Amino acid sequence: QVQLIESGGGSVEAGGSVRLSCTASERTSTLFAMGWFRQAPGKEREFVAAVTSTGMRVDYANSVKGRFAISRESAENTAYLQIHSLKVEDTAIYYCAADPSFFTSSQAAARIDYWGQGTQVTVSS
Repeated sequence: QVQLIESGGGSVEAGGSVRLSCTASERTSTLFAMGWFRQAPGKEREFVAAVTSTGMRVDYANSVKGRFAISRESAENTAYLQIHSLKVEDTAIYYCAADPSFFTSSQAAARIDYWGQGTQVTVSS
C-alpha cells in the first residue's frame, strides 16, 4: 500500500509562488505516474498536472500551463509542483495522486489508485 505524504501550500498573495511536494512511502512508486488534482469549494476535482514514471513526459491543464511546473526526483520518491504567478482562482485543496498509468484529464480521477491527504493553497488578492 503506497502512502503519499504532501507538504507545502499555505496562504499566498496573488502573483506569488509556492511549491508543493509529494513523497511516496514505497520504492515501487517509481513505477507510477504522479501528479496533482485540485478541488475548490463547490467544484469537482480537476486535473492539474502529471509526470510519467520516468519523468520523460509531463502534461498540464490548460488553465495552469506556463505557470505550473511538475517534476520528480526518483531517488527521493518525491514529486514537486512549482507554482508561479498565483491567481485567486488557484485557491483549492491540492491532492497528490499516483497511478500505474499516466493521467492527463479530470476524468482520470475516478481510476487513481493512490491519493495524498490534500494540502490547502489559498491565494488572496
